[in-house]
Amino acid sequence: QLVESGGGLVQPGGSLRLSCKASGSISTLDMAWYHSVPRKLRELVATVTRDDRISYFDSAEGRFTISRHNADNAVYLQMNNLTPEDTHVYYCAAGRGVEVRGKIELIPDYWGQGIQVTVSS
Repeated sequence: QLVESGGGLVQPGGSLRLSCKASGSISTLDMAWYHSVPRKLRELVATVTRDDRISYFDSAEGRFTISRHNADNAVYLQMNNLTPEDTHVYYCAAGRGVEVRGKIELIPDYWGQGIQVTVSS
């Protein structure tokens, strides 16, 4: 089970830190954050493999930081300089990473329930 926390309402230019806590060990799992997109499947935001290889996708590059702390069975997403376009439901996922065009994407086995992030003045 994956449980997200840390979402909410933030003004443009602000920051949020999302947390994802697993009920079991994540040390053998690759982890990721996704966000919802209307009329599409969830989109990858960032991945971190079991050996700490990190990939970012689209607008997350340069603004977001993914990290993991295996001892706490947790993965985090630090989001800075947020814009209204970052308003989504964000999901934590765990599974197996695969390399696609130099980045690590995830084949998810487990999902969190999602948490709302709203960027608005």
